[in-house]
Amino acid sequence: MHDILVLYYSRQGSTAALARHVCHGVESVPGMRAKLRTVPPVSATVEAPAPAVPDSGPPYATQEDLAQCAGLVLGSPTRFGNMAAPLKYFLDGTSALWLSGALVGKPAGVFTSTQTMHGGQESTLLTMMLPLLHHGMVLVGLPFSEAALGTTQAGGTPYGASHVAGASGRAELADTERELARALGARVAALAARLCRDD
Repeated sequence: MHDILVLYYSRQGSTAALARHVCHGVESVPGMRAKLRTVPPVSATVEAPAPAVPDSGPPYATQEDLAQCAGLVLGSPTRFGNMAAPLKYFLDGTSALWLSGALVGKPAGVFTSTQTMHGGQESTLLTMMLPLLHHGMVLVGLPFSEAALGTTQAGGTPYGASHVAGASGRAELADTERELARALGARVAALAARLCRDD
């Protein structure tokens, strides 16, 4: 079995919900297994370090999780058209992996959630891709051959899966949003499987 790391930050649960559907897509590909991880929050004030294991949800990601994965699917809520600070903070600490080339040639995809339809989904997805390009990863998007991309009235872009959470931040995922999240996971996993066979 090869692991696809599904790494996300979520504050109100929408990005976490997308992550679970990405995992279902990953695990629809034979020989591939989803490894769900999150990152701790960051604060402007000095606090005690976060515990190694959160009170609930998946464990916190480590650099080793990244180094050992066969592929990566990265998720974040939008923050003014950009990824959330906790995820950026985690990625900013991956320079040793960049120096060693640990992620070069591995497939990666991205997903996000916003409160509003025009809350910066596409720019957030694009900014999440930049550090992955610097790491030499192979980016995987969602082509219009995915029927849900042409019919969605909620989230979903060619750049990656997305969700419109609504004013409360807690709206249920639409059927098309779930379908596209699963498709993204399956696409990253399928490419990883082909690359693993070629090694």
